[in-house]
Amino acid sequence: MADIAMKSQITSQEVPQKRIDADIQEKEKKLRKVCADFESIFTYYMFKTMRQSIPESGYFKKSPGKDAYNMLFDQKVAEEMSNKGKGAGLQQALYKQLNKLDNSR
Repeated sequence: MADIAMKSQITSQEVPQKRIDADIQEKEKKLRKVCADFESIFTYYMFKTMRQSIPESGYFKKSPGKDAYNMLFDQKVAEEMSNKGKGAGLQQALYKQLNKLDNSR
């Protein structure tokens, strides 16, 4: 009889801990996503600024859809860079710093 009471006591303690662990994992997943998204936006603006710094030449005519195409292309490349592997490294630095701040509370 004491064995059954002991087992029910252990499982009642394990359930809240599992819930806490799941919440922590979900929070870390969201933080990683936010850091990757930030890196993607930062990379896009870096590409945009780099593209603006190139002087226009007379070799290629200005076409009506070129600016839209370049914008979409830069956005997609920036997203792919941040989502593949470790990205450019900015998201890891952000994650480490923000995770330290969150854990110190």
